[in-house]
Amino acid sequence: MTEREVRTAESVWDYPRPPVVVPDDRLVEVFFAGRLLASSRRALRVLETSHPPVFYLPRADVATDLLRPADGSTLCEWKGRAQYWDVEAGGRFSVRAAWGYPEPLPGYRELRDHLAFYPGRVERCTVAGEVVRSQEGGFYGGWVTEEITGPFKGPAGTAGW
Repeated sequence: MTEREVRTAESVWDYPRPPVVVPDDRLVEVFFAGRLLASSRRALRVLETSHPPVFYLPRADVATDLLRPADGSTLCEWKGRAQYWDVEAGGRFSVRAAWGYPEPLPGYRELRDHLAFYPGRVERCTVAGEVVRSQEGGFYGGWVTEEITGPFKGPAGTAGW
């Protein structure tokens, strides 16, 4: 049985810039190689103009023993320097499937000790039982659910948005 609920549609064009962090108490789960990688009702959603939300889960709700530090980092003008992790389980490996901000910039401190996952780099992600679709493109990690409407940044031709 799932906990699916009817939610009001959200347009990513109504989200602010700079982004905001909003708590979300729905059950958020991440699966990889047939294993439950993360499960939380304490997620944080980052909402930013033109992007589907990104769900950040407390490290305490993640099977961190399946994570391996990955090379490289990126810099977000709002959140700070992101660190990446590979995921390894059941003989499978996914490169840079997770990321987080170990030292987030002011205004995003609540993201410390939280991890986000690329839906397209794990087996599946769910929000309240709904399977999430990945944001298009190789860089952004937005989670597309039924209540989220676009168009979304990410596909070819949207880099200048």
